[in-house]
Amino acid sequence: MYDLKICGGTIVDGTGSEPYVGDVTIRDGRIEAVGTALDGEARRTIDAHGKLVTPGFVDVHTHYDGQVTWDETLEPSSGHGVTTVVMGNCGVGFAPVRPGKEEWLIQLMEGVEDIPGTALSEGIHWEWESFPEYLDALEKRRTSIDFGTQIAHGAVRGYVMGERGARNEPATSEDIARMREIVREAIEAGALGVSTSRVLGHRAMDGEPVPGTFAAEDELYGLGYALMDAGAGVFELAPAGADGQGLVGARREVEWMRKLSAEIGRPMTFALLQNEAEPDLWKELMSASLAAAEDGAQLYPQIAARPFGLMIGLQTHHPFAKRPTFAALQRRVASLDELAAELRKPEVKAAILSEEDLPPDPENLFDGMTQVVQNMLHKLYVLGDPPDYEPTEERTVAAIARARGVEPLEAAYEMFLEDEGRAMLMLPMFNYHDSNHDVIREQLTHPFAVSGLSDGGAHCGMICDASIPTFMLTHWARDRVRGEKLDLAWVVKKQTRDTAELFGLNDRGTLEVGKKGDLNVIDFENLSLRSARLAHDLPAGGRRLLQEAEGYEYTVVSGEITRRQGKDTGARPGRLIRRPRRTAGA
Repeated sequence: MYDLKICGGTIVDGTGSEPYVGDVTIRDGRIEAVGTALDGEARRTIDAHGKLVTPGFVDVHTHYDGQVTWDETLEPSSGHGVTTVVMGNCGVGFAPVRPGKEEWLIQLMEGVEDIPGTALSEGIHWEWESFPEYLDALEKRRTSIDFGTQIAHGAVRGYVMGERGARNEPATSEDIARMREIVREAIEAGALGVSTSRVLGHRAMDGEPVPGTFAAEDELYGLGYALMDAGAGVFELAPAGADGQGLVGARREVEWMRKLSAEIGRPMTFALLQNEAEPDLWKELMSASLAAAEDGAQLYPQIAARPFGLMIGLQTHHPFAKRPTFAALQRRVASLDELAAELRKPEVKAAILSEEDLPPDPENLFDGMTQVVQNMLHKLYVLGDPPDYEPTEERTVAAIARARGVEPLEAAYEMFLEDEGRAMLMLPMFNYHDSNHDVIREQLTHPFAVSGLSDGGAHCGMICDASIPTFMLTHWARDRVRGEKLDLAWVVKKQTRDTAELFGLNDRGTLEVGKKGDLNVIDFENLSLRSARLAHDLPAGGRRLLQEAEGYEYTVVSGEITRRQGKDTGARPGRLIRRPRRTAGA
């Protein structure tokens, strides 16, 4: 008697093999058999005829480090077929922490990842100081999906060096030795890797760059040597130049990564985006990562599968937020509906369009975003409903304004009032060269590229790229019309086996006998993304952008149905992934 049997679905098994119609059976949380017309009864049966059956998706770039301590569902990722997440990316996390320094880590996470500090302060129940103690606390959690974590350089540096570390002063040899010891202990206790950030735009709420941004090579090598000492783990980083600043340093990043990876025998994975300042630099860096393999290095560029930027609407960083009339309205009205009604009044519109911006609040790290948006209306695109993430240049606010014979700001004003003031527009900062996805396709198909950068749980008021796993299926494998698509079996493999193997999670990622019973049953023909919406459902009423999907019939984790017709079932088979594992070929 099987625990679960999925019958008659089109199996896309995650290996890259051709899909075929067959059955999958699960017993005791593991896949018992995969094949055609399997015999045997099951306690529960899912009729998957006409549906896809895929492994659960493995998302290796999320920031649920705080959310996992209070939230059992880990949405929005769990609503997009994701059954495993890896958090602790970009050098920010919540362990180790000195007693009394919890708020400093919260402010660091809020500044870098735009997770409301009030939500983190209310939601996190601190039960740890060391990283092993953090893992002990997480091991008690029961969630809808599995989760693993990395230890963050920023937290380690602050713990070891105190104020010197927070202010990015150089580390001494003693500091580096202590950091190496802490990272090794974390890996041996169950961390999946170590992460750091070198991005100039990654700053704490006080404006200070993330601790480690300017770390010298000996400090970075100390982190890497800790992985070598433990014989496990991945080194993840947001490299210099990833945000389009300090691009000269981007080339040097690949060189030290290449040397370090070859020396320690461990994989390194880094964010890679195309930017308009040097539109072909990404090719150079990808070629360098490919050549690095000849030296025994393992460099894996992490790629965003769609344009990387901001979602702009009346509830986010729109261009009118600093106009005095708008600011006064926002303080006075009680709801978005009331705000939209006021904004439709001709006299209100005239006042807002004629005003100068108020000066930015120096205490608000993101307060200058309104000016950024005003200066980029030529790159602000109408998404539509359902959202089209590959819109033509004619769908920019500037082009629409020209067609209407009005100023771009006036056109934007009217667009933000659509859908009762809930309309969202896309501002791609990276990865949208010539208003198409050709660059992204070339990046994704690089031999060492990893699909990542969803930032699940983060950038709550800016993006909802946790929906990228669904977008990979709908856009790249089915719907793309402005260029070549990608093979369905390849797309599934890219976000199941390939992402799992990077972090040594070789017990999952494919539908094969003995593997973990994590899978999705998908109505591929009707799979779709809804428009993003803002919700205030975090602790302390914190806001976040959510984007839901339709078409996930079932999501299964360790043989238990966790989502049915896109809705959480209440099952909580998700656990902390603790035991470090070597990656394939390492």
